Amino acid sequence: MDINFLLVILVGFIAQMIDGSLGMAYGVSANSFLLGVGLPPAIASASVHSAEIVTTAVSGVAHWREGNTDRRLVLPLLIPGVIGGALGAYLLINVDGNKIKPYISIYLLIMGIRILVKAFNSVIIPEEKRTSKWLVPLGLFGGASDAIGGGGWGPIVTSTLISSGHTPRKVIGSVNFAEFFVTIAEVIVFITSLPFAENWRYILALLIGGVIAAPLGARLAKKIPAKTLMVIVGVLIIILQLRTLYQIYF
Repeated sequence: MDINFLLVILVGFIAQMIDGSLGMAYGVSANSFLLGVGLPPAIASASVHSAEIVTTAVSGVAHWREGNTDRRLVLPLLIPGVIGGALGAYLLINVDGNKIKPYISIYLLIMGIRILVKAFNSVIIPEEKRTSKWLVPLGLFGGASDAIGGGGWGPIVTSTLISSGHTPRKVIGSVNFAEFFVTIAEVIVFITSLPFAENWRYILALLIGGVIAAPLGARLAKKIPAKTLMVIVGVLIIILQLRTLYQIYF
């Protein structure tokens, strides 16, 4: 077992710990590493999402068992997310995803700032006032961005819902649960269009690290106070998007 394989296992573990406890950044973290070692964007995204089929399944079940999911969030996000993910995977194969990356990063940066403001204002929407009407376009946009950017379902959907006042742990658990189905749709498109079987070692290593971390991340999401979660999520989003914009323009 070589050092690179062990390093990718560590990347998968850290990425899933962040994703499972904060509801985002598995794809962003793992995809950044694979791009760094020279994989083309479409191959890197395909490899990350192939590993995510298992890690999102384990994470989704763990969140469900911890009581972190809300079907009123899961159901409106799931089907649009699947459609958006499949369309995004198709676009990534046929269009340069880097052209829209700056716009997604700016949107996420605004969401990160908004989350921090909400955290210190302690604004949580009462359950009876919550609506699911706008969850459909959010799921569609989040799924498409996830496939195109090699990650983005969590940052976009989780950040938007938390910044709008929804309970953080319920958002994180529900978004993680729905992500499993979105990931399957993306991988189906990738498998039928790309020859990335030679990268199975990256997929296996990410999978091993992610499966180990998934239950631990779900437990953390349940234990960490809502305000603390919102601050951590907000800061993480801002840092990631400032880094992305710096890489794009500098």
